[in-house]
Amino acid sequence: MIEYFDKSGRPTAFCDSGTDVYLWNGRPAAFIHDDVVFAFTGQAIGRVTDGWICDLAGDRLLFEYDAVGGPPKPERQKRSAVGARARKPTRHPPVDVSTHAAPSLSWSDRDFAELI
Repeated sequence: MIEYFDKSGRPTAFCDSGTDVYLWNGRPAAFIHDDVVFAFTGQAIGRVTDGWICDLAGDRLLFEYDAVGGPPKPERQKRSAVGARARKPTRHPPVDVSTHAAPSLSWSDRDFAELI
């Protein structure tokens, strides 16, 4: 299971299938296709790169334990048990994202949960 932490070091999301991303409370959040993170509506919300989930502007949203590069990572906070996975909504076809911003060295001003 891949665990993702936010800019405060809080456990925020997890992915145990390689494609489906859940919020820590078990709520289905997004899916990953070709290293692009999509809301279940099909809208692109970010990109996976080097252990990071970046927003579409390239700013960092979440990191996994062994993420490389990017801004300084905070100390990871103690994790509680992940929530029971809720039923996933229907996946809509991904909307093509032809341009990608290069990953920045900055944290995003947005929270991952507000993008889904």
